[in-house]
Order: sequence, then structure tokens, then C-alpha cells
Amino acid sequence: MINLDFLEKEAATFQSAKPFPHLIIDDFVDESIAVTLSSEFPNIDDAGLFSYSNPLEKKSALNDWNRFPSTTYKFLEYLCSESVVARLSQILGIKLYPDFGLHGGGWHMHPDGGKLNPHLDYSIHPKLGLQRRINLIIYLSQDWQPDFGGHFGLWSNDPKTSSPLRLESEVEIKFNRAVIFDTTFMSWHGLSRQVSTDGKNIRKSLAVYYLCDPPSDVASRERALYAPTEDQKNNPEIEDFIRKRADSQLYKDHYVSKK
Repeated sequence: MINLDFLEKEAATFQSAKPFPHLIIDDFVDESIAVTLSSEFPNIDDAGLFSYSNPLEKKSALNDWNRFPSTTYKFLEYLCSESVVARLSQILGIKLYPDFGLHGGGWHMHPDGGKLNPHLDYSIHPKLGLQRRINLIIYLSQDWQPDFGGHFGLWSNDPKTSSPLRLESEVEIKFNRAVIFDTTFMSWHGLSRQVSTDGKNIRKSLAVYYLCDPPSDVASRERALYAPTEDQKNNPEIEDFIRKRADSQLYKDHYVSKK
């Protein structure tokens, strides 16, 4: 159902990729399934979605299994299945665990004007106590044009400031393209270009995250840590917002979320 053979062939490329281990896999899902998955996304205005609109992100998302139509439900169950997780573990040389709760995963949608600042994902799963290790994102927008933006960006880390140093790579969004990457290498990522479609399309992706046993020296970050974009740097209001957004107690009051 999915193209893990390419990942197996290119495991060395994954491990050596800069600025952190990652791999782009085209034609990741059987074509007919990918088309159905794309068609099952809800309208961007669906009241059931969680919508985020703040200086760091503009997107909608949902991880509620009860809302997923049949093909999406079965596909996500498959990505969390023992057979897939065992093969990923074997290919990557890591004992991985699925996150059946899809914490932070599921449907992600960016409308016109959609954005997502460079950020580090949370390190420790808030419910399971395991470390978030591998991210798998599958892009499912049909008829997406390069000038629509929404590129996936990968930034290197500045060890002196523990912040993004420079944009090292961009992944153009294409239908049925997947990106898999390791989140444990100070893996700054986000949208390197704002979505600009004049309302002609929605950036759609499915995300699943895999976990591992945390090492003894693991960072205890429970919330995503964002960084300002170039035009936001040295803005005290943005810096304060980022600090509160990363706080495990204050974050709920510092982004717009609705159902």
C-alpha cells in the first residue's frame, strides 16, 4: 500500500541527509488510494476542525478517529499497524512505537495565507512518556502548483543560540509525495513559503508520528518550540508569544482554537 521499498534502498541517504536525517518519497501511496484520501478531507470551513490563527501558524487540523471517513480511517490504522511499524524499525535501526492517539497528527490543512514558522516538535509525548522520533507527512493536494508555495523547509541549528541558523533545504509540495524525517537532531522545520493560492486550492497533508524509548539525557520539551521568521525577529511581542506558546500550562490561551 505504501512505498517503503524506496526508504529501504535509500536508508543511507536518509541517515546522511542535511541538515538532519530525512528522505523525500514520491508516489508513496497506491495512486487510487491517494486520490480517495485527498477526496475525504473536509472543507476548510468545517466547524469540526481545530483552526489555529496566530503569528506563528495559520492552519486547520483534526486527529479525531470518529471523524475520519472509511479509507482515511483504514489507512491511518495501517500506518500504525504492527507490520508497518516493525518494518520502519528494521529499516531505520530504531525500536519504534505507533501513536494510536495521533497526538498532533491526522489531517493538516493550510488555506490561502497558511503559514507555519520554523519549530521543533515536542520531545516527550504528554500521555505516553515516549520520545517523538520519526515524522511521516504525506501531501495530498491534487493540482498543486509550485507557485502556490507551502514548501516544506528544513533549517540547520545554531548551537550557540539553539535556534534556526539557515534554511538548508526546501521540499516542493507535490501530490502523493511523502517526507520522513528524524525529529531528534534539533530538527527545525516548517513552511518556508507562505501558501498563496488565491483561494484555488488547499494544502492538504496526513501526518503520523512514531515514538521511541527516551534516552536518559533527552530534552523534556512537552510543547513545540517556535522561532520567529526574519520579519519577526527582535519583536518582543512575538518573543513573548513564543515563550507562552511553548509553556505546558500557558499554551492554551495563546493560539486560536475552535470547534
